[in-house]
Amino acid sequence: MMEGSLGLDLDLAFTGFQGYNSLGILDVSTKLLLTKSEPWYKDLTHWIQLLRTDVTFSCPELIRQSSSFSMGLQFIDDVTITKLNAQWREKNEKTDVLSFPALDESFAYPQLKFIELGDIVISVPTALHQAKELNHSLAMELRWLVSHGFLHLLGWDHLTPNTLQSMLSCQKQLMQLNAKVQGPHEESAKITNVS
Repeated sequence: MMEGSLGLDLDLAFTGFQGYNSLGILDVSTKLLLTKSEPWYKDLTHWIQLLRTDVTFSCPELIRQSSSFSMGLQFIDDVTITKLNAQWREKNEKTDVLSFPALDESFAYPQLKFIELGDIVISVPTALHQAKELNHSLAMELRWLVSHGFLHLLGWDHLTPNTLQSMLSCQKQLMQLNAKVQGPHEESAKITNVS
């Protein structure tokens, strides 16, 4: 658990991806994203802070009132994500990102130390393939997919064209915030993926 400069506590259960060599991933900053929790901690705390303080975004009231959160982030391979997708969504196919939300606003939560948001699981080989297709970096694709999964944890969905557009617009704003947090090296990357 780390406490950020934003006054938020985030307990991030992180499982990195060690198979980056087999995929030909040589970029040091991308390896860092795949193996260390610190960059994700930084991104996620800034995203939580933005969504809980900006009333123009849809955000559960529980998130707005809390400052301590817990969630999981795991990077895996295509075989594992196919199994998870079959087990939990009855779709026997690979996918790029799965989200397992834990929030239930209809439940009266006792005074908890941490609000459990849920888990995000991302297939690195699929993300790499999509990054190549979209002609942007794997780091950009990973952040796009994590932002997408993160919004699902907070109750966002894309069942209609309007909700899809709202979600994509919010992801773009998270990514712009990310560019300011991470620095200019990612700012010029294209944001066109619709997962």
